[in-house]
Amino acid sequence: MQSERSGERGRALDGDARLAIRGNRAALERLIRALQGDIYGLALRMLGNREDAEDATQEILIRIVTHLSQFDFRSKLTTWAYRVAVNCILDVRKSAAERLHLSFEGFADALTGGLGQQAPPETEHSLLIEEIKVACTLGMLQCLDRPHRLAYVLGDILEMPGPEASEVLGINPALFRKRLQHAREAILGFTRRYCGLASDSAPCSCNRQMPAALRAGRVREASCDFAAAPSSFQQTRALVRQVEEARWALQVHRTSHPRPSPVDFARRLAATLDLRLDPAPGS
Repeated sequence: MQSERSGERGRALDGDARLAIRGNRAALERLIRALQGDIYGLALRMLGNREDAEDATQEILIRIVTHLSQFDFRSKLTTWAYRVAVNCILDVRKSAAERLHLSFEGFADALTGGLGQQAPPETEHSLLIEEIKVACTLGMLQCLDRPHRLAYVLGDILEMPGPEASEVLGINPALFRKRLQHAREAILGFTRRYCGLASDSAPCSCNRQMPAALRAGRVREASCDFAAAPSSFQQTRALVRQVEEARWALQVHRTSHPRPSPVDFARRLAATLDLRLDPAPGS
């Protein structure tokens, strides 16, 4: 069923791409809207910051539109779009999160140094818990260098098959597997040692991070950058533990769902490029 839906989506994207190349503005806007969520999700996990991810998404979509006529339809359009996205992300200067030069050791010190003895009961199920959880998983990813972060995001979080991920990254499958394995080991080791969602002996829990995070301004009660819906530390831990133990670290990331960007990239892109495309005859 999932493969059928994927096939239908691929055919729809190809159809809109062909129409867009011929000058159909409506098809181009449909194509942008179909791709923008996936592109933003990749950019956010790579850059760790909402504003940087939105800027990168805008630039990536511009590149996709301006180079769309070069797509030869021999691979999946989403594979080609991700390749454009990866090249753009590797071109951009370091994001605000990357300029912090995070390491797993330094990130662990920051987490354990901010732990409270007890968490306010009203935060056990709240948007702030989800905000802290998503921010923590994004921060964890920033501790990997870009090549290993890309391998982990594409291969594990986005569940892209190895051959497709290798094509996106422009590397051979053996190198992709090596990078992915190293990234997995680093994430697994850190999560087992520090994350209470994946380890009963780990010191950190999202709710115990809450008081210090609020004081430091890392989360704000008035607005959230990442949280889409309230969550609970206990409920999330139960979800994580539903899979086999070897996959608990990955499940921590997969149970973090950053909300989509509120930016209408299709409308913004049309304004930026001043697109004046009329449907081609017969399109």
